[in-house]
Amino acid sequence: MSDTAQAVEGEDDGDPLSSAVVPTVGTVLAALTAAALAIPARAGTDELALWIAAVGALLTTGLFLTRRHELIERRIAGPVAAGSSLLVVVLSGYAITQGVYGSVVVPGLEWSISLLFLAFFVGAGTVGLGVAEFAGVSGRGLYRRLALSLELLVLGVIGLFGISIAQLFLSLPVVLTGAELSALQGRLIEYLSFGLGLGAVAAGYLAFRDHDLSFIDLETPTRWTVGWIVLGLGLIFGVNLAISSLMSAAGIEGSSHSLTQDVIDQPELLFVIVPAMVFIVGPFEELLYRNIIQKSLYGTFSRYGAVVVASVVFTLVHIAAYATAGAGQILASLSLLFVLSMILGVLYVRTANLLVPALVHGLYNAVVVLMIIV
Repeated sequence: MSDTAQAVEGEDDGDPLSSAVVPTVGTVLAALTAAALAIPARAGTDELALWIAAVGALLTTGLFLTRRHELIERRIAGPVAAGSSLLVVVLSGYAITQGVYGSVVVPGLEWSISLLFLAFFVGAGTVGLGVAEFAGVSGRGLYRRLALSLELLVLGVIGLFGISIAQLFLSLPVVLTGAELSALQGRLIEYLSFGLGLGAVAAGYLAFRDHDLSFIDLETPTRWTVGWIVLGLGLIFGVNLAISSLMSAAGIEGSSHSLTQDVIDQPELLFVIVPAMVFIVGPFEELLYRNIIQKSLYGTFSRYGAVVVASVVFTLVHIAAYATAGAGQILASLSLLFVLSMILGVLYVRTANLLVPALVHGLYNAVVVLMIIV
């Protein structure tokens, strides 16, 4: 059996309680998703997608419930439950991009909660549970995966703090002298802080986990490497174009990155931004999110399971950068970002060379930024 399969199979330790954890949790979450979709649908929300998604959530509930009582094989229940849950995620996400939130007020607390966002995120969780059930993951295995995923999500968030702290450190001499930075100088410090902050966090985690520099997969480029970089660039631009066209045809609008308006207002910033994307942003983000976070998941998840989890972390950490529009637009942009992140993750899996996703990421960002003023 391959190392990929070993990471996810054969975990049922024979404890009936442990083996029942995944379908039990799946039943609860799928039922919660179905309720979150049914309430706005019954309230008269004019969106067919909600009804179809609710049916998908009910199907998922039934599959997990029958699997809980061993009335159906896990190799049938798992994939079908994952597929129906994915349908729920897609349809509820589509409804959100159309401005349907299904908000309700919590009695006594006066908090407004979007039931559609609840369905979207809980539905995403049931996709993972469907895959876990198919793979025969035990209760202990599920806990181990959740704990590691949370740890690495925290690491991603710490990366943001690392950037802020590095920026404060690099800006301190200027602040103490009372001088004013030009826009170009400020942007230069920002990107130097980006590299310093993410690099320090990556180094700190390597030390925390007792890894040395051999953990970093950096190899001398060859013609094979160049071929993968060219293929990766073609794939990432092609997928971006295809998804953007599909979203446009469906009437889905995305939000712009917070960098967009700065480039429009001050095109001269490109003299700093473009090189920084290639030599700082791409390499250091890929160092943290692919070489550190994704690779750290390999011992617990399958290789491609690690790609998905690392892409979830990458996407969640970028929420603030795309918070320039409404919730639906932010969700649309983050969904595209998630897909592009998975492409970078697959490139890393296939090459085991940080250089490939780093350059694909950096060059992609640089071209996208240049296209803002074209």
